[in-house]
Amino acid sequence: MSKIVNDVLTANREYMNNFGDKGDLPMPPGRHFAILTCMDARLDPAKYAGLSEGDAHVIRNAGGRASDDAIRSLVISYKLLGTREWFVIHHTDCGMETFTDEIMRDLLGSSLKTASVDANGWHDGCEGPGSAEGKYISWLTIRDQEVSVLEDVIRIKNHPLVPSDIPVYGYIYDCKSGRLIEVPAATEAGKAS
Repeated sequence: MSKIVNDVLTANREYMNNFGDKGDLPMPPGRHFAILTCMDARLDPAKYAGLSEGDAHVIRNAGGRASDDAIRSLVISYKLLGTREWFVIHHTDCGMETFTDEIMRDLLGSSLKTASVDANGWHDGCEGPGSAEGKYISWLTIRDQEVSVLEDVIRIKNHPLVPSDIPVYGYIYDCKSGRLIEVPAATEAGKAS
């Protein structure tokens, strides 16, 4: 067993010992909202949004982008589990700002091994095998956080499966301070109607 597996299982045993009555929590989130945010390990939505188990849905992906799958999850969150407000929260110093679709496609085309980055950009440390399949994926990279938040709020609000009466708020999490910074244009675009 790897050290990581052992650490996770040890932590789980400790968590289980203090689980209490959490097994009685209902499936719908008690505070009736959802957050779409980045998978970055520095972000802890439970802490920055004051959540406990059972409070809200948290949907995470690379960049916190409004991908088809994120929208699928938000629609399920509303339609079947009753969320009534949604947040799109990107963050400063996001890894999705460090590459483009073309860079990712080139890296995957040359090797499937982990790449490295330095002052000169991204590099593969070894040769192949790679795959051309990366050419068929939109990696939803980010050039400007405020623009990406606005784009994602607009995409969600304009989706034909999203009711117009759900407000979608746009924020950027500051990795240096922990502060949520509103993107006013996104929140304006996300107003319920």
